Amino acid sequence: MDTKELLKKVRKIEIKTRRLSDHIFSGEYHTSFKGRGMTFSEVRQYQFGDDVRAIDWNVTARYNEPYIKVFEEERELTMMLMVDVSGSESFGTQNGFKKDIVTEIAATMAFSATQNNDKIGLILFSDEIELYIPPKKGRSHVLRIIRELIEFKPKSHKTNLSQALRFLSGVMKKKAIVFVISDFMTDDNYEHTLKIAGKKHDLTGIRVYDAREEKMPNIGMVNMLDAETGETILVNTGSKAVRLEYEKYYQEKMKFFKETFSRCGSGTVNTRVDESYVTKLLGYFKSRG
Repeated sequence: MDTKELLKKVRKIEIKTRRLSDHIFSGEYHTSFKGRGMTFSEVRQYQFGDDVRAIDWNVTARYNEPYIKVFEEERELTMMLMVDVSGSESFGTQNGFKKDIVTEIAATMAFSATQNNDKIGLILFSDEIELYIPPKKGRSHVLRIIRELIEFKPKSHKTNLSQALRFLSGVMKKKAIVFVISDFMTDDNYEHTLKIAGKKHDLTGIRVYDAREEKMPNIGMVNMLDAETGETILVNTGSKAVRLEYEKYYQEKMKFFKETFSRCGSGTVNTRVDESYVTKLLGYFKSRG
């Protein structure tokens, strides 16, 4: 893609997603996440009606009367976008490519954070860390993120979410709002690393998928390319057993995504490429707010 074409594409995405973030998401985003980043301010004597969970037991023991910790809301938050750039994100039908919707969602979230004067960072991952852009503020920084989302060519086509979450925990020392955008079609067991990251950060998994992935069509013998391994295999889609096996595998992955994020105290959003991700995200923000 030449520079002129790239800039045209960046501008097109900016116009569309900025309008969404300006008029729809910025207020909902702020309401949903404000107060999630809290810093310790001081201790004071306990007063009737205070939350007992805020009691500072060390100070209470020292003075022999209850004291509580007082926190104040951080004025600025940090948003980290973790985007899966593995081969399966290039899947597409007449509804468009998952990669395009992922880029739009990430851009919308980034502009929403900018409206809130927050920092935005980016991690592009496959089964390795493909690119890390540290959090910064400003429109030019967001445009750089969009450029990378459009034109970045990953070195690997496989997926390892555990690796990406370990990297996140290593580079982000302070609490961040984290959106993991992926189809979550990975064979690695990411529960342990998600639990660790989820204790420190406010984490949400946004699953982007295509309806054609849910069921294998009955179209006879077909050469199928595995986008993550690059391997081509001959598949008999006319076999009911083969179709059921694929469906079972797909459903297991989706169940693992939903239940694991829930167990780790993290939120989830599911959006199909032919659905309105705007409606899905707004519904999620409102449920949190």
